[in-house]
Amino acid sequence: MLEIIKTKDEIEDYFKVLNKRGSVNSGDYSDTVKKIVSDIAKNGDKALEEYTRKFDDPNFKISDIEVSKEAQKKAFESLDSEIKDVLVKSKERIYSYHQHQKRESWEYTDSIGTKLGQKITPLERVGVYVPGGKASYPSSVLMNILPAKVAGCKEIVMVTPAVRGEIRPIVLAAAYVCEVDHLYKVGGAQAIASLAYGTESIKRVDKIVGPGNIFVALAKREVYGLCGIDSIAGPSEICVIGNKTSNAKYVALDLMAQAEHDEIASSTLFIDDYDKALEIQKEVKNYLTNAKRKNILEKSLTNTSKIVVVKDLDEAISYTNRLAPEHLELAIDNARSIVDKIKNAGAIFIGHYSAESFGDYMAGPNHVLPTCGTARFFSPLGVDDFIKKSSIIELDKNVANELADSVYTFGNYEELEMHALAAKIRKD
Repeated sequence: MLEIIKTKDEIEDYFKVLNKRGSVNSGDYSDTVKKIVSDIAKNGDKALEEYTRKFDDPNFKISDIEVSKEAQKKAFESLDSEIKDVLVKSKERIYSYHQHQKRESWEYTDSIGTKLGQKITPLERVGVYVPGGKASYPSSVLMNILPAKVAGCKEIVMVTPAVRGEIRPIVLAAAYVCEVDHLYKVGGAQAIASLAYGTESIKRVDKIVGPGNIFVALAKREVYGLCGIDSIAGPSEICVIGNKTSNAKYVALDLMAQAEHDEIASSTLFIDDYDKALEIQKEVKNYLTNAKRKNILEKSLTNTSKIVVVKDLDEAISYTNRLAPEHLELAIDNARSIVDKIKNAGAIFIGHYSAESFGDYMAGPNHVLPTCGTARFFSPLGVDDFIKKSSIIELDKNVANELADSVYTFGNYEELEMHALAAKIRKD
Protein backbone atom coordinates (compact mmCIF):
# COMPACT_ATOMS: atom_id res chain seq x y z
CA MET A 1 0.00 0.00 0.00
CA LEU A 2 1.58 3.26 -1.26
CA GLU A 3 4.93 1.63 -1.78
CA ILE A 4 8.17 3.61 -1.65
CA ILE A 5 10.36 3.11 -4.73
CA LYS A 6 13.70 4.62 -5.71
CA THR A 7 15.56 2.58 -8.33
CA LYS A 8 15.50 3.53 -12.01
CA ASP A 9 13.88 0.23 -12.98
CA GLU A 10 11.13 0.63 -10.38
CA ILE A 11 10.41 4.16 -11.56
CA GLU A 12 10.28 3.14 -15.23
CA ASP A 13 7.91 0.28 -14.40
CA TYR A 14 5.69 2.74 -12.53
CA PHE A 15 5.56 5.08 -15.51
CA LYS A 16 4.44 2.14 -17.67
CA VAL A 17 1.55 1.50 -15.26
CA LEU A 18 0.53 5.16 -15.39
CA ASN A 19 0.72 5.27 -19.17
CA LYS A 20 -1.77 2.42 -19.46
CA ARG A 21 -4.33 4.46 -17.50
CA GLY A 22 -4.51 6.97 -20.33
CA SER A 23 -6.06 4.76 -22.98
CA VAL A 24 -9.81 4.52 -23.43
CA ASN A 25 -10.26 0.76 -23.43
CA SER A 26 -13.40 0.49 -25.52
CA GLY A 27 -13.56 -3.30 -25.60
CA ASP A 28 -17.09 -4.49 -26.28
CA TYR A 29 -18.56 -1.07 -25.51
CA SER A 30 -17.69 0.53 -28.84
CA ASP A 31 -20.25 -1.34 -30.95
CA THR A 32 -22.96 -0.67 -28.37
CA VAL A 33 -22.23 3.05 -28.38
CA LYS A 34 -22.18 3.22 -32.17
CA LYS A 35 -25.59 1.54 -32.28
CA ILE A 36 -27.06 3.95 -29.71
CA VAL A 37 -25.69 7.01 -31.48
CA SER A 38 -26.96 5.82 -34.85
CA ASP A 39 -30.38 5.01 -33.42
CA ILE A 40 -30.73 8.46 -31.84
CA ALA A 41 -29.64 10.11 -35.08
CA LYS A 42 -32.34 8.23 -37.03
CA ASN A 43 -35.21 8.06 -34.56
CA GLY A 44 -34.79 11.01 -32.21
CA ASP A 45 -37.12 11.16 -29.22
CA LYS A 46 -38.49 7.66 -29.82
CA ALA A 47 -35.06 6.09 -29.40
CA LEU A 48 -34.16 8.46 -26.57
CA GLU A 49 -37.23 7.39 -24.61
CA GLU A 50 -36.50 3.70 -25.18
CA TYR A 51 -32.87 3.90 -24.03
CA THR A 52 -33.72 6.03 -21.00
CA ARG A 53 -36.34 3.49 -19.94
CA LYS A 54 -33.86 0.68 -20.46
CA PHE A 55 -30.88 2.17 -18.61
CA ASP A 56 -32.23 4.69 -16.08
CA ASP A 57 -35.95 4.75 -15.42
CA PRO A 58 -38.51 2.19 -16.68
CA ASN A 59 -41.30 4.73 -16.14
CA PHE A 60 -39.68 7.55 -18.13
CA LYS A 61 -41.88 9.49 -20.54
CA ILE A 62 -40.39 11.82 -23.15
CA SER A 63 -43.03 14.39 -22.27
CA ASP A 64 -41.42 14.67 -18.81
CA ILE A 65 -37.88 15.07 -20.11
CA GLU A 66 -37.25 18.63 -18.90
CA VAL A 67 -36.78 19.60 -15.27
CA SER A 68 -38.51 22.92 -14.69
CA LYS A 69 -36.90 26.01 -13.18
CA GLU A 70 -39.45 25.70 -10.38
CA ALA A 71 -38.25 22.19 -9.53
CA GLN A 72 -34.65 23.38 -9.53
CA LYS A 73 -35.53 26.26 -7.22
CA LYS A 74 -37.44 23.93 -4.91
CA ALA A 75 -34.39 21.64 -4.69
CA PHE A 76 -32.18 24.61 -3.81
CA GLU A 77 -34.58 25.81 -1.14
CA SER A 78 -34.75 22.31 0.37
CA LEU A 79 -31.06 22.39 1.27
CA ASP A 80 -29.80 23.62 4.63
CA SER A 81 -28.48 27.16 4.71
CA GLU A 82 -24.82 26.15 5.06
CA ILE A 83 -24.61 24.25 1.76
CA LYS A 84 -26.73 26.87 0.00
CA ASP A 85 -24.26 29.55 1.08
CA VAL A 86 -21.35 27.39 -0.06
CA LEU A 87 -22.88 26.88 -3.52
CA VAL A 88 -23.40 30.61 -3.97
CA LYS A 89 -19.93 31.46 -2.69
CA SER A 90 -18.35 28.88 -4.98
CA LYS A 91 -20.30 30.22 -7.95
CA GLU A 92 -19.15 33.77 -7.26
CA ARG A 93 -15.48 32.79 -6.99
CA ILE A 94 -15.51 30.58 -10.11
CA TYR A 95 -17.37 33.20 -12.14
CA SER A 96 -15.00 35.96 -11.01
CA TYR A 97 -11.90 33.97 -11.95
CA HIS A 98 -13.20 33.15 -15.41
CA GLN A 99 -14.04 36.79 -16.11
CA HIS A 100 -10.28 37.38 -16.23
CA GLN A 101 -10.08 34.94 -19.15
CA LYS A 102 -12.41 36.89 -21.42
CA ARG A 103 -10.98 37.91 -24.78
CA GLU A 104 -11.88 40.95 -26.82
CA SER A 105 -11.97 41.33 -30.58
CA TRP A 106 -9.06 43.34 -31.96
CA GLU A 107 -7.87 44.99 -35.17
CA TYR A 108 -4.79 46.82 -36.42
CA THR A 109 -3.58 48.39 -39.65
CA ASP A 110 -0.23 47.14 -40.90
CA SER A 111 2.53 49.11 -42.60
CA ILE A 112 0.97 48.93 -46.10
CA GLY A 113 -2.58 49.71 -44.96
CA THR A 114 -4.09 46.22 -44.58
CA LYS A 115 -6.74 46.09 -41.88
CA LEU A 116 -6.34 42.84 -39.96
CA GLY A 117 -7.84 41.47 -36.80
CA GLN A 118 -9.68 38.80 -34.91
CA LYS A 119 -13.38 38.65 -34.05
CA ILE A 120 -14.44 36.82 -30.90
CA THR A 121 -17.88 35.17 -30.99
CA PRO A 122 -19.41 33.03 -28.22
CA LEU A 123 -20.72 29.61 -29.19
CA GLU A 124 -24.48 29.80 -29.72
CA ARG A 125 -25.54 26.66 -27.82
CA VAL A 126 -23.52 24.29 -25.61
CA GLY A 127 -24.37 21.04 -23.84
CA VAL A 128 -23.09 20.11 -20.39
CA TYR A 129 -23.10 16.47 -19.31
CA VAL A 130 -23.31 15.79 -15.57
CA PRO A 131 -22.96 12.20 -14.31
CA GLY A 132 -25.72 10.75 -12.13
CA GLY A 133 -25.93 8.35 -9.22
CA LYS A 134 -22.92 7.97 -6.93
CA ALA A 135 -20.70 9.85 -9.39
CA SER A 136 -22.71 13.07 -9.44
CA TYR A 137 -20.78 16.12 -8.34
CA PRO A 138 -22.44 19.54 -8.02
CA SER A 139 -19.02 21.17 -8.26
CA SER A 140 -18.77 19.87 -11.84
CA VAL A 141 -22.06 21.59 -12.65
CA LEU A 142 -20.54 24.93 -11.64
CA MET A 143 -17.19 24.31 -13.33
CA ASN A 144 -18.72 23.38 -16.70
CA ILE A 145 -21.55 25.91 -16.88
CA LEU A 146 -19.99 29.10 -15.50
CA PRO A 147 -17.20 29.51 -18.11
CA ALA A 148 -19.86 29.24 -20.81
CA LYS A 149 -21.88 31.91 -19.00
CA VAL A 150 -18.87 34.21 -18.85
CA ALA A 151 -18.15 33.57 -22.54
CA GLY A 152 -21.66 34.77 -23.39
CA CYS A 153 -23.15 31.58 -24.83
CA LYS A 154 -26.78 32.22 -25.72
CA GLU A 155 -28.12 28.87 -24.53
CA ILE A 156 -26.66 26.33 -22.10
CA VAL A 157 -28.26 22.89 -21.90
CA MET A 158 -27.53 20.43 -19.11
CA VAL A 159 -28.25 16.70 -19.27
CA THR A 160 -28.01 14.26 -16.38
CA PRO A 161 -29.49 10.80 -15.82
CA ALA A 162 -32.41 10.48 -13.41
CA VAL A 163 -31.87 7.03 -11.93
CA ARG A 164 -35.32 5.60 -11.21
CA GLY A 165 -36.67 9.05 -11.95
CA GLU A 166 -34.62 10.85 -9.30
CA ILE A 167 -31.87 13.48 -9.59
CA ARG A 168 -30.02 14.40 -6.43
CA PRO A 169 -31.36 17.71 -5.05
CA ILE A 170 -27.83 19.12 -4.71
CA VAL A 171 -27.29 18.69 -8.47
CA LEU A 172 -30.57 20.43 -9.27
CA ALA A 173 -29.63 23.17 -6.82
CA ALA A 174 -26.28 23.70 -8.54
CA ALA A 175 -28.06 23.99 -11.89
CA TYR A 176 -30.41 26.56 -10.35
CA VAL A 177 -27.52 28.60 -8.92
CA CYS A 178 -25.84 28.59 -12.36
CA GLU A 179 -29.10 29.60 -14.09
CA VAL A 180 -28.88 26.87 -16.71
CA ASP A 181 -31.30 27.46 -19.60
CA HIS A 182 -32.58 23.88 -19.97
CA LEU A 183 -32.08 20.77 -17.86
CA TYR A 184 -33.01 17.37 -19.31
CA LYS A 185 -33.12 14.15 -17.29
CA VAL A 186 -31.35 11.85 -19.73
CA GLY A 187 -27.87 10.38 -19.58
CA GLY A 188 -25.39 8.00 -21.15
CA ALA A 189 -24.45 7.72 -24.80
CA GLN A 190 -28.05 8.49 -25.75
CA ALA A 191 -27.83 11.93 -24.11
CA ILE A 192 -24.58 12.75 -25.92
CA ALA A 193 -26.06 11.67 -29.26
CA SER A 194 -29.18 13.75 -28.62
CA LEU A 195 -27.09 16.85 -27.95
CA ALA A 196 -24.99 16.25 -31.07
CA TYR A 197 -27.77 15.41 -33.55
CA GLY A 198 -30.78 17.02 -31.92
CA THR A 199 -34.16 15.39 -31.34
CA GLU A 200 -37.71 16.67 -31.23
CA SER A 201 -37.17 17.64 -27.58
CA ILE A 202 -33.48 18.63 -27.52
CA LYS A 203 -31.93 21.09 -29.93
CA ARG A 204 -28.51 20.18 -31.30
CA VAL A 205 -25.58 21.99 -29.67
CA ASP A 206 -22.31 23.36 -30.96
CA LYS A 207 -20.15 21.77 -28.27
CA ILE A 208 -20.45 19.15 -25.51
CA VAL A 209 -18.47 19.32 -22.26
CA GLY A 210 -18.50 17.41 -19.00
CA PRO A 211 -17.26 14.09 -17.56
CA GLY A 212 -18.92 10.70 -17.80
CA ASN A 213 -18.43 6.93 -17.86
CA ILE A 214 -17.00 4.83 -20.69
CA PHE A 215 -20.26 5.05 -22.69
CA VAL A 216 -20.25 8.84 -22.45
CA ALA A 217 -16.56 9.05 -23.37
CA LEU A 218 -16.97 6.84 -26.43
CA ALA A 219 -20.12 8.69 -27.51
CA LYS A 220 -18.26 12.00 -27.33
CA ARG A 221 -15.54 10.51 -29.48
CA GLU A 222 -18.17 9.20 -31.91
CA VAL A 223 -19.87 12.60 -32.43
CA TYR A 224 -16.69 14.69 -32.50
CA GLY A 225 -16.66 16.65 -35.74
CA LEU A 226 -20.43 16.89 -35.84
CA CYS A 227 -19.97 19.15 -32.84
CA GLY A 228 -17.06 20.09 -30.61
CA ILE A 229 -16.13 18.28 -27.39
CA ASP A 230 -13.90 19.27 -24.49
CA SER A 231 -11.80 16.09 -24.21
CA ILE A 232 -11.94 12.39 -23.43
CA ALA A 233 -11.30 12.56 -19.70
CA GLY A 234 -9.24 9.91 -17.94
CA PRO A 235 -9.02 8.94 -14.27
CA SER A 236 -8.04 11.54 -11.65
CA GLU A 237 -4.43 12.08 -10.61
CA ILE A 238 -2.18 14.17 -8.41
CA CYS A 239 1.56 14.65 -8.24
CA VAL A 240 3.25 16.18 -5.21
CA ILE A 241 6.82 17.46 -5.07
CA GLY A 242 8.13 17.28 -1.51
CA ASN A 243 11.28 17.52 0.57
CA LYS A 244 12.27 17.66 4.23
CA THR A 245 10.19 20.83 4.70
CA SER A 246 6.93 19.10 3.69
CA ASN A 247 4.17 18.65 6.26
CA ALA A 248 3.63 14.88 6.40
CA LYS A 249 -0.04 15.06 7.44
CA TYR A 250 -0.88 17.59 4.72
CA VAL A 251 0.82 15.58 1.99
CA ALA A 252 -0.69 12.28 3.13
CA LEU A 253 -4.21 13.68 3.01
CA ASP A 254 -3.64 15.36 -0.36
CA LEU A 255 -2.44 12.09 -1.86
CA MET A 256 -5.45 10.29 -0.43
CA ALA A 257 -7.88 12.97 -1.60
CA GLN A 258 -7.19 12.01 -5.21
CA ALA A 259 -6.86 8.30 -4.53
CA GLU A 260 -10.40 8.14 -3.11
CA HIS A 261 -11.97 9.09 -6.47
CA ASP A 262 -11.81 5.57 -7.91
CA GLU A 263 -9.75 2.40 -8.06
CA ILE A 264 -7.44 3.64 -10.83
CA ALA A 265 -6.93 7.18 -9.58
CA SER A 266 -3.24 7.95 -9.18
CA SER A 267 -1.29 9.74 -6.44
CA THR A 268 2.45 10.24 -6.91
CA LEU A 269 4.92 11.84 -4.53
CA PHE A 270 8.41 12.78 -5.74
CA ILE A 271 10.57 13.49 -2.70
CA ASP A 272 14.31 13.72 -2.07
CA ASP A 273 14.20 12.86 1.64
CA TYR A 274 13.75 9.18 2.54
CA ASP A 275 12.96 9.82 6.21
CA LYS A 276 10.18 12.23 5.26
CA ALA A 277 8.90 9.67 2.73
CA LEU A 278 8.59 7.11 5.54
CA GLU A 279 6.80 9.66 7.73
CA ILE A 280 4.27 10.42 4.96
CA GLN A 281 3.75 6.71 4.28
CA LYS A 282 3.01 6.19 7.99
CA GLU A 283 0.46 9.04 8.00
CA VAL A 284 -1.31 7.51 4.99
CA LYS A 285 -1.64 4.21 6.85
CA ASN A 286 -3.04 6.01 9.90
CA TYR A 287 -5.68 7.92 7.92
CA LEU A 288 -6.62 4.81 5.96
CA THR A 289 -7.69 2.88 9.07
CA ASN A 290 -11.04 4.63 9.46
CA ALA A 291 -11.50 6.06 5.94
CA LYS A 292 -15.05 5.84 4.58
CA ARG A 293 -13.82 4.92 1.10
CA LYS A 294 -11.21 2.50 2.39
CA ASN A 295 -11.82 -0.17 -0.26
CA ILE A 296 -11.27 2.28 -3.10
CA LEU A 297 -8.27 3.87 -1.38
CA GLU A 298 -6.55 0.54 -0.79
CA LYS A 299 -6.79 -0.37 -4.48
CA SER A 300 -5.68 2.97 -5.95
CA LEU A 301 -2.89 3.49 -3.40
CA THR A 302 -1.60 -0.02 -4.06
CA ASN A 303 -1.92 -0.34 -7.82
CA THR A 304 -1.58 3.13 -9.36
CA SER A 305 0.18 5.24 -6.72
CA LYS A 306 3.73 5.46 -5.40
CA ILE A 307 6.14 7.47 -3.27
CA VAL A 308 9.19 7.98 -5.47
CA VAL A 309 12.45 8.88 -3.72
CA VAL A 310 14.64 10.99 -6.01
CA LYS A 311 18.17 12.32 -5.62
CA ASP A 312 17.26 16.01 -5.62
CA LEU A 313 14.62 18.60 -6.48
CA ASP A 314 15.76 18.90 -10.10
CA GLU A 315 15.13 15.20 -10.66
CA ALA A 316 11.69 15.56 -9.08
CA ILE A 317 10.89 18.40 -11.48
CA SER A 318 12.17 16.40 -14.46
CA TYR A 319 9.96 13.41 -13.59
CA THR A 320 7.01 15.72 -12.98
CA ASN A 321 7.31 17.34 -16.40
CA ARG A 322 7.46 13.88 -17.93
CA LEU A 323 4.35 12.83 -16.00
CA ALA A 324 2.44 16.02 -16.97
CA PRO A 325 -0.01 15.59 -14.09
CA GLU A 326 -3.57 16.84 -13.84
CA HIS A 327 -2.91 18.34 -10.40
CA LEU A 328 0.55 19.32 -9.11
CA GLU A 329 1.29 20.37 -5.56
CA LEU A 330 4.61 22.02 -4.66
CA ALA A 331 4.60 21.09 -0.97
CA ILE A 332 7.92 22.71 -0.05
CA ASP A 333 9.27 25.93 1.41
CA ASN A 334 9.90 28.66 -1.18
CA ALA A 335 7.75 26.75 -3.65
CA ARG A 336 7.31 29.72 -5.96
CA SER A 337 11.00 29.57 -6.82
CA ILE A 338 10.50 26.42 -8.93
CA VAL A 339 7.23 27.34 -10.67
CA ASP A 340 9.02 28.53 -13.83
CA LYS A 341 10.65 25.10 -14.15
CA ILE A 342 7.27 23.37 -14.35
CA LYS A 343 6.41 22.90 -18.01
CA ASN A 344 3.55 20.37 -17.92
CA ALA A 345 0.73 20.45 -15.38
CA GLY A 346 -3.00 21.08 -15.48
CA ALA A 347 -3.12 23.08 -12.25
CA ILE A 348 -0.22 24.07 -9.98
CA PHE A 349 -0.81 24.43 -6.23
CA ILE A 350 1.97 26.43 -4.63
CA GLY A 351 3.09 25.99 -1.02
CA HIS A 352 2.00 24.08 2.05
CA TYR A 353 -1.49 25.56 2.33
CA SER A 354 -2.64 25.26 -1.30
CA ALA A 355 -4.39 21.90 -1.00
CA GLU A 356 -5.81 20.50 -4.23
CA SER A 357 -9.20 20.32 -2.51
CA PHE A 358 -9.44 24.11 -2.59
CA GLY A 359 -9.12 23.94 -6.36
CA ASP A 360 -11.90 21.38 -6.62
CA TYR A 361 -14.48 23.57 -4.96
CA MET A 362 -13.67 27.10 -3.99
CA ALA A 363 -10.41 28.64 -5.23
CA GLY A 364 -11.87 29.79 -8.56
CA PRO A 365 -9.87 28.19 -11.40
CA ASN A 366 -11.56 25.37 -13.26
CA HIS A 367 -11.22 21.84 -11.92
CA VAL A 368 -11.84 20.28 -15.35
CA LEU A 369 -8.21 19.55 -16.20
CA PRO A 370 -6.16 17.51 -18.68
CA THR A 371 -5.46 13.98 -17.41
CA CYS A 372 -3.12 11.09 -18.18
CA GLY A 373 -0.24 13.19 -19.51
CA THR A 374 -2.34 15.37 -21.81
CA ALA A 375 -1.23 18.47 -19.88
CA ARG A 376 1.66 18.39 -22.37
CA PHE A 377 -0.73 19.88 -24.93
CA PHE A 378 -4.14 20.53 -23.29
CA SER A 379 -5.25 23.28 -20.91
CA PRO A 380 -7.93 23.51 -18.19
CA LEU A 381 -11.51 24.08 -19.30
CA GLY A 382 -12.14 27.80 -19.58
CA VAL A 383 -13.78 30.64 -21.42
CA ASP A 384 -11.73 29.90 -24.56
CA ASP A 385 -13.56 26.57 -24.86
CA PHE A 386 -16.84 28.42 -25.40
CA ILE A 387 -15.80 30.96 -28.02
CA LYS A 388 -14.70 30.86 -31.63
CA LYS A 389 -12.33 33.20 -33.43
CA SER A 390 -12.75 34.64 -36.90
CA SER A 391 -9.95 36.34 -38.79
CA ILE A 392 -10.65 39.86 -40.08
CA ILE A 393 -9.03 40.82 -43.42
CA GLU A 394 -9.78 44.07 -45.26
CA LEU A 395 -7.76 45.27 -48.27
CA ASP A 396 -8.35 48.48 -50.13
CA LYS A 397 -7.29 49.06 -53.73
CA ASN A 398 -3.81 50.25 -52.83
CA VAL A 399 -3.09 47.21 -50.67
CA ALA A 400 -4.43 44.87 -53.38
CA ASN A 401 -2.01 46.49 -55.84
CA GLU A 402 0.80 46.00 -53.36
CA LEU A 403 0.19 42.27 -52.78
CA ALA A 404 -1.29 41.05 -56.07
CA ASP A 405 1.97 40.19 -57.84
CA SER A 406 3.24 38.18 -54.85
CA VAL A 407 -0.02 36.25 -54.54
CA TYR A 408 -0.03 35.66 -58.31
CA THR A 409 3.47 34.17 -58.08
CA PHE A 410 2.62 32.05 -55.04
CA GLY A 411 -0.61 30.73 -56.59
CA ASN A 412 1.09 29.74 -59.83
CA TYR A 413 3.89 28.06 -57.91
CA GLU A 414 1.29 25.85 -56.22
CA GLU A 415 -0.38 25.28 -59.62
CA LEU A 416 -3.60 26.94 -58.46
CA GLU A 417 -4.33 29.09 -61.49
CA MET A 418 -7.59 30.62 -60.28
CA HIS A 419 -6.06 31.62 -56.95
CA ALA A 420 -3.40 33.51 -58.88
CA LEU A 421 -5.86 35.16 -61.28
CA ALA A 422 -8.26 36.15 -58.49
CA ALA A 423 -5.51 38.30 -57.01
CA LYS A 424 -4.08 39.55 -60.31
CA ILE A 425 -7.44 40.78 -61.63
CA ARG A 426 -7.70 43.22 -58.73
CA LYS A 427 -4.51 45.00 -59.72
CA ASP A 428 -4.65 48.07 -61.98
